[in-house]
This record gives sequence, structure tokens and C-alpha cells, in this order.
Amino acid sequence: MYQAGDARCYDRSVESQTAVVDAHLHFRPFGGQAIPFEEIVEYLEETGVLFANVYGIGQTLPDFSSCTYYLDCPGTPLTPSPRNDVANAAGYLARPSPRVHLTLSMTFPDLARPATILPEMRRLEEEYPGVFSWMGEVNLVKQAVFANGRRPVPREVLDEWAPFMEALRDRNMPLAIHSDLGNDEDPTLYLPLMEEVLRLHPDNDIVWVHMGLSRELTEMAPAEHIAIMKSMLDRHPRLMLDISWRVLEDAYFSDPEARAAYVPFLNEYSERILPGTDFLASRDKNLEVYRAELEVTGRILRYLDDTAFRNIALGRNYFRLLGLDYTAPRVCAGSDGTPPSAAGVDALEP
Repeated sequence: MYQAGDARCYDRSVESQTAVVDAHLHFRPFGGQAIPFEEIVEYLEETGVLFANVYGIGQTLPDFSSCTYYLDCPGTPLTPSPRNDVANAAGYLARPSPRVHLTLSMTFPDLARPATILPEMRRLEEEYPGVFSWMGEVNLVKQAVFANGRRPVPREVLDEWAPFMEALRDRNMPLAIHSDLGNDEDPTLYLPLMEEVLRLHPDNDIVWVHMGLSRELTEMAPAEHIAIMKSMLDRHPRLMLDISWRVLEDAYFSDPEARAAYVPFLNEYSERILPGTDFLASRDKNLEVYRAELEVTGRILRYLDDTAFRNIALGRNYFRLLGLDYTAPRVCAGSDGTPPSAAGVDALEP
């Protein structure tokens, strides 16, 4: 169905309304044991996800730590490292999937030390030629890791990004950035940082993950948040947003009044949105946890109009951003968007 010329259409009344793209999936945890690479690929195959970004975790807990998740270890430092990117590349080469298209991402960069990024990019590319075609998720400001020794990237450092940003442009590699808007006490505290990145690098494809939202910002008025997102998208034509992470559903989309504001926004800007779970593949999780995350982060999709559903859930935006030779199926005329059955997912072969 994803090959050009296929005349079949996607019937939303009977087929899954979760996304066939997971553009934000962490194949490696912060620390501790990871789910094996091939097992994560099996999760994708089982749930009908046909395209996925293979993120590592660039900021890792030390080997001596017994923690899997940084929130369980306040005071334990998180250190940027390429080790998860190397593990992902090795797993990818050892177990190619005939059913799932994987895009590998470099997640190692420490944006506060930009001089270290380009040399490590080149090293990874020499060791794994042709494997990496994305960068991120990387942290511009992530308040959740402040207790682990991380801080916002200083404004003056942004001027030093030019060499690696030029390298990303040369490679047509998108950059996915985690940049908190702010917190419930000051909802736009960190917005100037993201604005400056976009001002300095207007020709880079940048994905702002989670639409700038976080656990520290769960009470922002939807109208205020949407106005900021519209302004940023209107002023920066190469900017995209991802709607990954269940915090968006739990704190915003699940509320009917908030959802009534977000759905028209997502429909209007549907060519600028990517889906994702933000699943973290630590060994204490399994297929059912991934299935649940895919369902929760995809609930908003069933409310979208057919054009937006095709652009976001069926992968049209993702293919365009990466230049992939796939065509998202058109949505069948008369699809009514009622809650789906599991039928039809296996028919979506890449």
C-alpha cells in the first residue's frame, strides 16, 4: 500500500487509527538493561508500525548506577555519550527488518559543547557509513534533568553551532530538539532559546519535540500554547513539531475542551506535525507497554480530518521530510473515523 501506484485506500472505519510511523522511539534506556534491538523491531511489526526513528539516549547514566531512569537517581550525573548510537547501529546492521523501515539517529550531541559534535559525527559515519540520517533527540533545555547536573544551553553557545548545523544541511539530516517552553510558574521562560536557534539556522530542518510541553508545564492555557506554536510555524517554514509523549494526552488532549482547540490547529498545520510514542526501551517493559503507549499517544489522531490523518498518521510528512520513496495511501471516501478494529494492519506492507 505504500508503494507509488497502489490504488488501495485506507479505511479509517475498520483499520487502525494509531500511526504507522513512530518518529520518536528510544531503542535504548538511560541506564540499565535494554530490550534487545530485534525485540523492539518485533513490537513494531506486531502493532502495525511500518516506519520508525531509532533514537538512543544521548545523555546516559554512569555504569556504576543501578538506575534505569534519571528521575530515580537525582544527583547522579547524566553524561553525553555516543555509546547508545553505536549499540543501535550494531543492532540495525545485525537484524535488518523486511517489514519495518528504520531511520537511525545520532543522539550523542551535547549542544552546550558544539565543538565536539562534528568530529563525533564523522567518526560514527566512518564506522557505520550510510547508517545515520537523523540527529536527535538532543536537549536544548530539559528541566527534568536539572537534578542530574544538566542545565539549559547558554545563549552565547548557540553562535558556535554553525559547523555542525552546516553539516546537517549538507546531509539533509533533520535535527530533533527537546526544548521546554517553560513551567507552570513561568510558561514561556525558555521560549527565547528556541526562537534564537530558529533565527540563527533558518535553513535547517528542525523538529521541536513534544510541542515544547513537559511534565513541568501541564497547566498552560491551550489557546496560549497554540498561539505560540502557530507563530513559530508561520515564521519558520522549516520547523516541524512532534506530538510524541503521553504527557500531551494526559495533560491536554484528553480534556474535551482542550482537545476542541487542538484538533483544528492540528488539522490546519497538518503538514508540519509528526507522530511518536517516546517509548523508552528499558528491560522492565514489554510489547503490551509499547502497544499501550502507541494507543495513548495516538488517541488524538482519530479526531483529525482525513487530510491531517494522512499527513501525520499515515506518514506523508515523514516521507517528505526524509525524502523517502514511499507514498501514503489516500483515505477512503466515506471513512467515518469510528474506533477501529485490528483488521487491516497486516496489509500495510512497505
